[in-house]
Amino acid sequence: MKILAVNAGSSSMKFQLFEMPEEKVLVSSTFERIGLDKSFYSIKVNDEKTKKEAVLLNHEDAVRLFLKDLLDNKIINDLNEISCVGHRIVHGADKYNKSVLIDDEVISDIEKCIPLAPLHNPAGILGIRAIKEALPKAQNVAIFDTAFHQSMEDVAYLYPVPYEWYTNYGVRRYGFHGTSHQYISNRISSILGTDKFKAIICHLGNGASITAVENGKCVETSMGITPVAGIPMGTRCGDIDPSIVEYVMRTSGKTIDEVMTDLNKKSGLLGVSGVSSDSRDIEEAIASGNTRAFLAHNIYIRKITSFIASYYCILGGADVIAFTAGIGENSIDTRKDIMNALKPLGVVIDEEANKVRSVERLISDKDSKIKCYIIPTNEELMMAREAYELSK
Repeated sequence: MKILAVNAGSSSMKFQLFEMPEEKVLVSSTFERIGLDKSFYSIKVNDEKTKKEAVLLNHEDAVRLFLKDLLDNKIINDLNEISCVGHRIVHGADKYNKSVLIDDEVISDIEKCIPLAPLHNPAGILGIRAIKEALPKAQNVAIFDTAFHQSMEDVAYLYPVPYEWYTNYGVRRYGFHGTSHQYISNRISSILGTDKFKAIICHLGNGASITAVENGKCVETSMGITPVAGIPMGTRCGDIDPSIVEYVMRTSGKTIDEVMTDLNKKSGLLGVSGVSSDSRDIEEAIASGNTRAFLAHNIYIRKITSFIASYYCILGGADVIAFTAGIGENSIDTRKDIMNALKPLGVVIDEEANKVRSVERLISDKDSKIKCYIIPTNEELMMAREAYELSK
C-alpha cells in the first residue's frame, strides 16, 4: 500500500511517498517559496536528488508537479495507487488526542484553531484541499502536532491565570512537535525493550521543545499555547516575563503585531548573538571569538538544562535523555555542554561516542546514571504509520 505524507507550510510543501507496511521510502520532495519569486523544488529518487526551478503560484501547483513527477519517473503508474495521505496539522487544540480520518467536521475544527496557529493551520487546510482535488479517491488523515501531548494532566497544562481564560478562550498548554516526540518515544521503547520507562526528549532544531515522557505518555512539555514558549530557539524567545510585551510597546511605540514578530522572528539565538539563527553559524562565531554568540549559546544551554532538571524531578528520575532534530542530532558541542551541565544528575558523557552526527547512538558513559542517546527523528515515517493504521 502506498501512503503519502504531506507537510504543508505557508510557503513550502514537503512530500514523502512510502510503500507500507514495509516502510520503504519511494520518493521525497520539497517545494519552496510557494507564491513567491524564484520558487523551486527538489526531488529525491533512489538516493539521487534533483533540483528544479518551477513557477509555484499556490499549493495546488506543488501537488500537481509532484504527482506529475511520480508518473514521469514511473514510481507509480496510476494516481489511484496512492490509497491514503497523511497531513501534518500543527494545532488541533484539546479535541484531538490521536490522528483521525479527515471529514468536513475535522476541517472545520482545524479552521477554528487558526487563531492559535495563524501561519500553520491555514497552510494545512490548503494542503488538504489540494490533495483532495488531485487524489479524490484517496483517504486523508490528519496527524496533529498537539495530539501526543493531550495525555498531560491539568496540573501540567493549565496556566495560573483566571480559570475563565481556559473555559472561555481555551488558554492552556498544548505543546507541539508531538509527531517527533511520539516517534522518539517509540524508538526508546524499542531500544530498551520495554514500554515502562521515564524519558526526557530534547527536540532541538530551529524550533525546539522538551518533553517528559513516562511509559510512552507525555507528562510535561515546554511549548505552550503556541510554539513560541519554552526554551530559546533559532528566532523565538521561549519563556519570558509577559510584562516585557507591554513595556516594549509603551517604550518604543511598537504595535502588538510588531512586538510579537520580534519575539517570534528576531529573538532566540539570532536575537542575542546578532549573527544567525543557525547553530552552525553560532559555533563558527564562537570559534572566532564572538562574545555575543558565546552568550547566546550559554543562555541556550542553561535554559535546556533547567527544563531537563525540572522534568527529572517531575518524573521522579529518568532512564533516558534523547537528543533529536537538527541541533540535537548534529551539534556535538551542544550535546556535550548540556550533558556536562547535567553532572549533578549523574550524567557522564562518552566524549568519543558523542563525536558523530545524525546517527542513532548511546553517547553516555557506562558509569552514567542516565542513558543519553542521539536518536534521529522521522516525522514523515510516523505520519505514514498513523495514516496506514487508520486506512486499514
